[in-house]
Amino acid sequence: MNIFVKMGEIISQYYSWLLQGVGYTLLVSLVSTVIGLIIGVLIGVWRTMPSPKNKVLFWLKKISDWILAAYIEVFRGTPMMVQAMVIFWGFAMLNGGQTLDVVFSGMLIVSINTGAYMAEIVRGGIISVDKGQTEGAAAIGMTHFKTMFRVVLPQALRNILPSVSNEFVINIKDTSVLNVIGFTELYFQAKSIVSINFETFATYLLVAAIYFVLTFSVTRILRFIEKKMDGNKNYVMLGSQNMDAASYVREKGVSGGSEK
Repeated sequence: MNIFVKMGEIISQYYSWLLQGVGYTLLVSLVSTVIGLIIGVLIGVWRTMPSPKNKVLFWLKKISDWILAAYIEVFRGTPMMVQAMVIFWGFAMLNGGQTLDVVFSGMLIVSINTGAYMAEIVRGGIISVDKGQTEGAAAIGMTHFKTMFRVVLPQALRNILPSVSNEFVINIKDTSVLNVIGFTELYFQAKSIVSINFETFATYLLVAAIYFVLTFSVTRILRFIEKKMDGNKNYVMLGSQNMDAASYVREKGVSGGSEK
């Protein structure tokens, strides 16, 4: 039988299973990417904070930096599948055999893992912003946190947007490892379908196509958002004494110094 016919039959018979898998995959990927970004921003801001002059605060800052560095290295240096097993069953062991909700566990595991990567991405974005920005903010009396959230981060976040988008796409694929804790994402559903129809190749080929459609669509949407954030590349200097420039603005409908 033609492979595409088999794939069509799988869709018609198990579409509800596949839709559920896609829904959970996108839900966990999106929520975990957002939470991971928040974790990364907080860690990035904290780790770039100047060392306090007070000795007690200085050592507290040092100890917290060591703990955060350990968190980043551990979660970047171990497979997510292993992390999922350790966190899920570790909590059950500490809680008298009672496990966490599987969906919540999935979000927790992917969020913590993503946060470790986002912390380094955000730190790199902060470093990429010219030091003159920070020095200028300090010169007018702004604190480190005000400088970060009002001056540096708005610029850094635009710089790191491609990396954040890439993490989102990676999370869509990496949710497949959560099947080890019984999370009913797309790959788990594929395994369940294969256990019933024994159409291994057709089922996994179909699921691979679904993953590709998801990641390709998300990538295109995020690139469109990036372009919108970049704005127009052609500008006209307003306030010019040159009357031709003013005429050009009126004719082209330029508002705020950029072409529409």
